[in-house]
Amino acid sequence: MLVVRSQKNENSKPTTINRQQATKMEVLKIATAGSVDDGKSTLIGRLLYDTKSLTTDKLEAIEKTSKQKGYDYLDFSLATDGLVAEREQGITIDVAHIYFSTATKSYIIADTPGHVEYTRNMVTGASTSQAAIILIDARKGVIEQTNRHFFINNLLRIKEVVVAINKMDLVDFSEERYNEIKADFEQLIEKRDYQGQKITFIPVSALKGDNVVNKSANTSWYKGETLLEHLEGLDLAAVSNIGTPRFPVQYVVRPKTENFHDFRGFAGKVYGGELSVGDEVVALPSQTKSKIKEIYFYDKKYETASRRSSVTITLEDEINVSRGDMLVKVDDLPSIEKQFTATISWMDSQDLTLGSKYIVQHGVNKVLAKVDNIHHKINPDYSGIDTDTKVLGMNDIAQVTFKLNKPIFYDAFKDHRTNGSFILIDTQSNSTVGAGFIQ
Repeated sequence: MLVVRSQKNENSKPTTINRQQATKMEVLKIATAGSVDDGKSTLIGRLLYDTKSLTTDKLEAIEKTSKQKGYDYLDFSLATDGLVAEREQGITIDVAHIYFSTATKSYIIADTPGHVEYTRNMVTGASTSQAAIILIDARKGVIEQTNRHFFINNLLRIKEVVVAINKMDLVDFSEERYNEIKADFEQLIEKRDYQGQKITFIPVSALKGDNVVNKSANTSWYKGETLLEHLEGLDLAAVSNIGTPRFPVQYVVRPKTENFHDFRGFAGKVYGGELSVGDEVVALPSQTKSKIKEIYFYDKKYETASRRSSVTITLEDEINVSRGDMLVKVDDLPSIEKQFTATISWMDSQDLTLGSKYIVQHGVNKVLAKVDNIHHKINPDYSGIDTDTKVLGMNDIAQVTFKLNKPIFYDAFKDHRTNGSFILIDTQSNSTVGAGFIQ
């Protein structure tokens, strides 16, 4: 939700704007994780079905395909597995984004693969999410892949994690089995290094619909909310890592028309907190100070721009600001360095090696970087670290130090998810080969 407050009338109500400037709903992004056959795609399909979010043609296709397969039920996984290979194998391979809305909130579900060979896809899908759903098959309980799923959510500082214990219908909706799995997962929680997470356990049957959208009569012993009720009740501000105001300049606006001959504005998106007219700011890297004179959204002026609003800002002073520079409040500067250490998720088939060079894309900026040190590889099953690491292969996660050819303006990922993350680009192929989270 993007909020800007009008400057024309002190008593005017906040105007809510999204990309289409048409909705006032909060948007919650959720990452899902589950091992093969845990029923993750079925759970998402059930959510879409029970919230009446499936289109008529999609529902007809699911009904037709389910009959062709000889099922006496609707195969809701068909609602999300979009690739031919996914439908044929019955597994999720690529990250898919599914959109649906209720009367009070809009949702984007990042349906990510759960198996080890697609770890990079899971990291990609979870990196921008505010909440996560980890599925566990009630028959199998906590397995090695569960460790990996929870580790990645912990690594990415996702504050709200729902552990959906699925397929309860296959264990006769046993409260004892539910409590066993819950106890096993709580042992896993004790290993985490990020304590800012809230963990919620919900017994569900995605296939039958128990406790997904509607309360189940089969779990009278469970007194908590359904999955959708829980998601509906989440406070977006509480589960988001908001950070402090950062305004990377994407474009310098110089209309040079008769009416705006002297106009010079800086267009971009506000990350973190709010920016308001009159705020004293610093332009980085020059560290020249000024004050915000005006805030525009198209041709309208506003007093305040909230986080994630795309606006144009003018300053009281004529200072040198270009694309890639950043405006921040004077009392809240980020780190300005030519070196940093980060946790890297390596995504390429070609290994990362010591001394190799990549382009670091950090927000708007692209900077040439050299791998200065590979400190250790992190085992995402909580089995520890490997300090004898010379190279990183696909799906490896490691702590790496980079040296840059010019400074960037960054925050630690734990403090500011947007300004503390980056991608690595191969200098030859121009492909994205890794994602990083600055320490």
